Amino acid sequence: MSVDHLNELLLLGSLVLLIAVAAVRLSSRSGLPSLLIYLGIGVAIGQDGLGGVFFDNAALTQLLGYTALVVILAEGGLGTKWKEIRPALPRAALLSTLGVAVSVGVTAAGAHYLAGLEWRQALLIGAVVSSTDAAAVFSVLRSVPLPARLTGILEAESGFNDAPVVILVVAFSTAGPAEHWYVLIGEIALELAIGAAIGLAIGWLGSYAMRHVALPASGLYPIAVMAIAVSAYAAGALAHGSGFLAVYLAAVILGNAKLPHSAATRGFAEGLGWIGQIGMFVLLGLLVTPHNLLDDVIPALLIGLILTAVARPLSVFVGLLPFRVPWQEKTLLSWAGLRGAVPIVLATIPMVNDVPGSETVFNIVFVLVVVYTLIQGPTLPWLARRLRLGDTEEAADLGIESAPLERLRGHLLSTSIGPTSRMHGVEVGELRMPAGAAVTLVVRDGTSFVPSPTTVLRRGDELLVVATDPVRDAAENRLQAVSQGGKLAGWLGTAGAAAGGPGKPGASGRSRTREERRPKGSGSR
Repeated sequence: MSVDHLNELLLLGSLVLLIAVAAVRLSSRSGLPSLLIYLGIGVAIGQDGLGGVFFDNAALTQLLGYTALVVILAEGGLGTKWKEIRPALPRAALLSTLGVAVSVGVTAAGAHYLAGLEWRQALLIGAVVSSTDAAAVFSVLRSVPLPARLTGILEAESGFNDAPVVILVVAFSTAGPAEHWYVLIGEIALELAIGAAIGLAIGWLGSYAMRHVALPASGLYPIAVMAIAVSAYAAGALAHGSGFLAVYLAAVILGNAKLPHSAATRGFAEGLGWIGQIGMFVLLGLLVTPHNLLDDVIPALLIGLILTAVARPLSVFVGLLPFRVPWQEKTLLSWAGLRGAVPIVLATIPMVNDVPGSETVFNIVFVLVVVYTLIQGPTLPWLARRLRLGDTEEAADLGIESAPLERLRGHLLSTSIGPTSRMHGVEVGELRMPAGAAVTLVVRDGTSFVPSPTTVLRRGDELLVVATDPVRDAAENRLQAVSQGGKLAGWLGTAGAAAGGPGKPGASGRSRTREERRPKGSGSR
């Protein structure tokens, strides 16, 4: 590849990303999962679309798809609230094991007897489409918040059921149906146990290290957390365990460990997750050949009907049989079993292993995911409201997010009171900060508190000051003046703006870093 080809590829990739980001707005307003738009972009670029790009590398698609799935699972785990999924763990565990087995069996039987597929193809399709996708589910549920117990079940199930499904698809792709079913069950149980043990261990060790190791820059924390989560997948896979379960569990532990800069970490992971979803779906759209789908549309619709109307509801009712769950919630959980990234990526495994009829399996799965996502996605909020599950019984969590200071045209200034600073003994109110600036936090002896106007500052204190853009320089000058001249700095002639004084003309430039700026002469940490 020449430099010119690289430049063209970068331009095309950036344009696709920008279009995909803009499409999220359309997706959120229409109620359609964004995956359909990304798939459409890939199809439009492909050989049957406007772009005319020919792409048929299933092995590369599987490799990049696995990578994207690792990132998506890590992002999902970091955003999972332990208090919500903890009560749902027993239900989610049964849905992702016993429920998956029921779904695979019923779907495979329908594909064999009603759609006329061979048993190996039928079992592959049954295994591939038995995994739900959390991103597809929650992208259409943002406007209809569900009770925490339901979101916990859906989220945990989607995080757990990828692991057994991947094991089944790989087993059916390499050797066909197992000669002894109990051997396959034992292998699945062993891989899940290894993956769970490694994920929990790496998650705990990683969170312990992140709490006790001070990194030189805040931007390194998100990178380190994602690296720990990805290492859990790699270690689990190398140990012949379930890497997908390992990365999800490790990310759940890291996401609930109250690590430094956790908000930035979640934002970084969410961005990587979006890039993974966009790249994966566009690539899958490129891989499919639309004119080859016509012969597989009817079997796909039939198998999808069996999955949606029979297999998924039966798996939910059987999996939740030991628990007292209202029929309304079972009905919603049955309809909320949306398919997305995972089934289409898993459908490439038989293609890579040259399984006879693997292209038919891929085409059926592709059509099934697209058609039934179009049907289930927009109707899911309506069903939640009809079942009276849209109004939560308990108060929903208040979404609190760190607002970017650039968006608020503000700055966060940090200064510490050194041994020779004359700010020692000055009350916060006596600082006479300019209007638009305020001392919001004082850190003293490792303890932080919100000061009152009569709080007396001491040596060793660290002050956090929020200042709006026009008075940032005036706030810095006032802190420097008080540090040099004390509370009477304005009368002693020491430079600095008095309370309410205007900032310097044009003082709207950005601080050295968005998160921290120390005024000169205010002491050292």
